[in-house]
Amino acid sequence: MSGMLFICATPLGNLEDITIRALNTFKSVDIIAAEDTRNTIKLLNFYNIKTPLTSYHEHNKFEKGKKIIQMLKDGKNIALVSDAGMPAISDPGEDLIRLCYENDINVTAVPGATAEVTALVLSSISARSYCFEGFLPANKKSREEVIKRLKTETRTTIFYEAPHHLINTLKCLYDNIGNRNIAVVREITKKHESVIRGNIQEVINYFTDNEPKGEIVIIIEGISREFVIEEERKAFDKITVFEHVNSYIDKGMSEKDAMKQVSKDRGVSKSVIYKKYITEKNVY
Repeated sequence: MSGMLFICATPLGNLEDITIRALNTFKSVDIIAAEDTRNTIKLLNFYNIKTPLTSYHEHNKFEKGKKIIQMLKDGKNIALVSDAGMPAISDPGEDLIRLCYENDINVTAVPGATAEVTALVLSSISARSYCFEGFLPANKKSREEVIKRLKTETRTTIFYEAPHHLINTLKCLYDNIGNRNIAVVREITKKHESVIRGNIQEVINYFTDNEPKGEIVIIIEGISREFVIEEERKAFDKITVFEHVNSYIDKGMSEKDAMKQVSKDRGVSKSVIYKKYITEKNVY
């Protein structure tokens, strides 16, 4: 029988933030596949765990992934860990997990700390609905495209960011989405943990005077739904009711349903839309 891959969360910084189940898993598996063995060995030494380690990271994931799959097929049980938090979240662990499913190898999760959720809770920004973007693209054009989408994003958005990119990223956010409320959470669970809250300009000012250091999570407040609706209505004002109704008819709606939708879009009664539509229709 094939072995099992255990996806194990590890502490974000404080080595005490580990579950009993994760420790027992590390002791029982045949090998631990780690993003950085130098980092993971500190955790294992802290708990006096002697299980062998092997490296599995972005630069060797294709070659090493095949070897790990073969070990699993040979009946070995393997724990997968990242440097901190849950594997497969913005790291190559997702590729290994996919390989396991493709090879009918059992996978289970040993959950624990995750930086994005911990940062969200610390930020005090709404956690009712949120999206996680991981690290922004390195390519400038792709990076700006992702940020521009946030202009009408009503959900809270979470990013990871490197300290040397932080100020440029904040300036890009300011230029594209305005002076939104944000929180920059850094060094979670570590000695110098901090949460810097305010609008984007205030946070830029803070980090201009205080050099960004450590591991950083950016939490961005979503735009209010009312603001999005108002912006959409402003856009609708640039076209006639006749053009607006016909845009829906062209998509397959009946004339009646199209006028009903335009009524919702513009926030006015159906009778007003009907009168304007008929008047403009006669002109056209």
